[in-house]
Amino acid sequence: MSDARAEAAHFELSHDRLRLRLAGAWRLAALPALSAALDEVRPQAPLTVDGESLTALDSAGALALVHAIDTAGVPAAAIDWRGFAPPFRRILDDVLRRRAELAEMPPHWRRRWLAQIGMHAMVIYRQGIDHLNFLGEATSAFLGIAVAPRRLRLRELTAQLEQSCLNAIPVVVLVTLLIGVVFAYLLGLQAEKYGANIFVVDGVGIGMAREFAPIIVAVIIAGRSGAAFTAQLGSMRLTEEIDAIRTLGLSAMQVLVVPRVLALLIAMPLLSFVGLAAGLVGAALVADAMLNIPPPAFADRLHSALDIRHVWAGLIKTPVFALTIAIIGCRMGMHVGRDTRAVGLATTSTVVQSIVSVILLDAAFAVLFQEMGI
Repeated sequence: MSDARAEAAHFELSHDRLRLRLAGAWRLAALPALSAALDEVRPQAPLTVDGESLTALDSAGALALVHAIDTAGVPAAAIDWRGFAPPFRRILDDVLRRRAELAEMPPHWRRRWLAQIGMHAMVIYRQGIDHLNFLGEATSAFLGIAVAPRRLRLRELTAQLEQSCLNAIPVVVLVTLLIGVVFAYLLGLQAEKYGANIFVVDGVGIGMAREFAPIIVAVIIAGRSGAAFTAQLGSMRLTEEIDAIRTLGLSAMQVLVVPRVLALLIAMPLLSFVGLAAGLVGAALVADAMLNIPPPAFADRLHSALDIRHVWAGLIKTPVFALTIAIIGCRMGMHVGRDTRAVGLATTSTVVQSIVSVILLDAAFAVLFQEMGI
């Protein structure tokens, strides 16, 4: 052993018991030299570890020592720790306690696929129950505002309407117009084969009114407003602004949740109608350029083919979509963990949950409308 290493760790035999005398500074900076020195010693039971000559000790040095003794196979009961100053002894005890806790941890059993399905099903079930409970709290807050309308925060409602409705119009118009273009183009390719160009107007009109416009707008709102609600409320929870509102004697549901839910309930039908109009404009452009159907003929056929019940069938779904997205977004934000990573995970979860819920609700509406003959 070199002189530098000998200053750090010394190994000597005393009578029938092995003694490991520690000296110098056992810190993270000297860990490579300490590890090399400990590799050269072969402690055996029973073992005495003498720390009287230590000048410094941190958890890295203590962990290197304990690891070397464990590697040699010396049991904990056969070690006599002596001469450690009280600060060094506390560090050593912390390392030894942590090692004992890790040793007592049960082995990680890999769950079978059936158990994983059951576990995920229980998570989805609990989330559904939590969303329903939050919906009940929001309904109670709405009733409180209905009794005392002055409690409604008009300034907050106006700000949320601007953010959720007015600022969303450009992206809604762009996306639905392009969807109308693509839908009409694909239908036109098939209709041209049979000389049924005019029926493209029927398909585009009914499809956009009943399904495409509400679904596309709901997906846009879920990724835009739903995620924004979670991020805003999550940040407020992180900075304890929600706790401050409650400390002032105000209802966080009435101050924060009700304006957002109400704004989305107002915005979704309007945006869906705007999306329907934009989609029909896009389809009319393709019909004029590709199918030789001028805009007046397109409008006349649309007037005769698109019954008003198809428009109402699409618009009726939008408040339900809006309520679902708003409740999920607000609940995830109000109950997010108090760290920045949790806010990001909750925002991502909000978008996924909202889109899946909207698609499931749309399927339920399709079955319901079919049974009702709408």
